[in-house]
Amino acid sequence: MADAAPRLMGLVEQLLGVPLPVRIRAWDGSQAGPPGAPALVVRNRRAVRRLLWRPGELGLARAWVAGDLDIEGDLYTCLDLLSGLIWERGEDARSLTQALRDPEVRAAVRGLVAMAGTPLPPAPPEEEVRRRGHLHTKRTDRRAISHHYDVGNDFYEIVLGPSMVYSCAYWQGPDDTLEAAQYDKLDLVCRKLGLRPGMRLLDVGCGWGSMALHAAKEYGVSVVGITLSQEQAAYARKRAADEGLTDRVEIRVQDYRDLRDGPFDAISSIGMAEHVGAQRYLEYATHLHGLLEPGGRLLNHQISRRPQRDETTYHVDEFIDAYVFPDGELQPVGVTVAQLERAGFEVRDVEAIREHYARTLRHWVARLEADWPRAVRLTSPGRSRVWRLYMAASALAFERNRIGVNQILAVRTPDSGDSGMPLRARTWN
Repeated sequence: MADAAPRLMGLVEQLLGVPLPVRIRAWDGSQAGPPGAPALVVRNRRAVRRLLWRPGELGLARAWVAGDLDIEGDLYTCLDLLSGLIWERGEDARSLTQALRDPEVRAAVRGLVAMAGTPLPPAPPEEEVRRRGHLHTKRTDRRAISHHYDVGNDFYEIVLGPSMVYSCAYWQGPDDTLEAAQYDKLDLVCRKLGLRPGMRLLDVGCGWGSMALHAAKEYGVSVVGITLSQEQAAYARKRAADEGLTDRVEIRVQDYRDLRDGPFDAISSIGMAEHVGAQRYLEYATHLHGLLEPGGRLLNHQISRRPQRDETTYHVDEFIDAYVFPDGELQPVGVTVAQLERAGFEVRDVEAIREHYARTLRHWVARLEADWPRAVRLTSPGRSRVWRLYMAASALAFERNRIGVNQILAVRTPDSGDSGMPLRARTWN
């Protein structure tokens, strides 16, 4: 008799202490759970072993990446239903230990062990990061950036489209295309920075060169773009050559800590500061401040998280850390503003655009799903599954205000106090 799904459903609900809001479809064809709800497809017993050996988000992530676990039905709906059990539950080792004192919970665990079969732990998928070295040294930062960005430029072309911009777009209306919204974002950054012909711009974390090319072509500035990704740099240099902009656009593989040839009239940092790390952030901000001319502007475009009542309990998302952005850290926008000011900047404007990122991510997911077989060929099934899950889950996180994204405009205001900013804020709009 095929009964794996109802048995799993009962044991999981007994373990969690709440009803499971999705269906389960098991390897033996059996199903259980709310009719019409999306289904977790448990393809084999190895998925159960992964969850037993690593309960919580990382065990689920390993099962998903390895293909032992899948979702049947709308991905966003399923993730939204599960979010309260995975991301918002706040379980830690202590609470799990306390739960295991309950005889019913121990019985549920024994039931899952019996279903799992071979007791040996499955090896993590090959896409998982292997930790080596200390956080945020130049070497480990270079390795972390390579893990995420050196996946293959062809793969990123599928996800990002012709703009090749890997950060939040800026949507003007419901009928905007992704390409138009990304153009508008780059142009907004240029206007906030007050770019004019003859200026010198530093683009920190330049990606595939889109910001550098836009600023040089549309605003007549000279740009130095830096990245730690060899693949990004090669791609950006070719784009600059193809557009005849090599006299105004220089792309380097360089750590921001090694940059010494300032001053610059303006600095853009778009989606890069999340990689810096909380302990290095003041160093990062101070170094950028020192690279600017007096009166020069910094546009820092950065993802933020909600502050916690007890900040000592903050921990990096296990799935993101192990598979997506190794060593990446988020901090509340207020902390970022304070650090920039401690470094000497005068913060002049903060624009929250989290809804824009949710919409951007849904477009990226749709592009990936539409060209799925090719994406798998270019990378691997596991890598493609990582990107699909992280982008869909991130879209929901932005929509539910679990994370945000902000453009912070700051000035290296000189001793005279003349910031060079207009009297009326946001004239760039």
